[in-house]
Amino acid sequence: MKIVIVGPGAMGLLLYVVLTKTRHELWLLDKDRDRAARLKKDGVRIEGHLNARFQDVRVTADPAECRDADFWFVCVKSYDTKTVIRSIAPQAGTQGFIVSFQNGAGNIELLTDAFGAQRVILAVTNLGATLLTEGVSRYTGEGDVILGRVDGALGVEMKVLRELFQKAKLAVKLSRDINGVLWSKLVINAGINAVAAVTRLKNGRIMCCEGSRRVAEAAITEAHKVAKRKRIKLLYDDVLAKAESVCEATSENVSSMLADVLRRKPTEIDAINGAIVRHAQSLGVKTPVNAFLVDLVKTIESSYADEIIRS
Repeated sequence: MKIVIVGPGAMGLLLYVVLTKTRHELWLLDKDRDRAARLKKDGVRIEGHLNARFQDVRVTADPAECRDADFWFVCVKSYDTKTVIRSIAPQAGTQGFIVSFQNGAGNIELLTDAFGAQRVILAVTNLGATLLTEGVSRYTGEGDVILGRVDGALGVEMKVLRELFQKAKLAVKLSRDINGVLWSKLVINAGINAVAAVTRLKNGRIMCCEGSRRVAEAAITEAHKVAKRKRIKLLYDDVLAKAESVCEATSENVSSMLADVLRRKPTEIDAINGAIVRHAQSLGVKTPVNAFLVDLVKTIESSYADEIIRS
């Protein structure tokens, strides 16, 4: 079986390393030729819960080398989804399945429009991974992978993926309501990621500080109202208790949005809190805290060059 992991970020590197034990043909596809060359020369490394280094990495910046893969694992930021589609569509043929390991809302719709609902699978995971530097990811928290198609079908490809992740010693589940799973994560992320990006706190500190806790809980409560108005069934009834448990379980994790801010990179605010705001507007639901967080994070993004740096 041929598997292509698109994007050498925190999650992409983690998946590449944990899947090597399955002994399938793995490729790491990068958009940056120079970085791909360096990864090929220097290898990749995982720290934290799993300590492993792989020198002989099959990595390329040429999608044609990955032609006709059985699975394409998309592990890029939401704002790069359209670019990935243009890159891999000519090479994905008509049989390969596209598996989105991305945060936020909107990615699955773009992929479905491009490849068709029967070929797109959503992977919702709470595996903790932080990119430390190029080619190095820290595995900060164990978790599961939940797989599903938007049409709720559980085809043969889903069982193949379940077996793949079981061989990699990852907890895996199949779901007929993957949209509910996605929104369950989105609601919690609305209160964690943006607050972490603004306050620069690790996950474990967000609920310990009174001010950040109030803001996080308000953002989550708003997001939950939107989900209920959309009649989406979440995986849990008490969203605030779930958020607290997530923060505890990933206490040492630097959220992906905070990691982007620290590296002065664009964030996925539009796909997380921004998505909450957009859905709320169409439903007539007020989400002032989420809108405020969007404004703050976008201000941070637009003013990296103006930051005051302590000497």
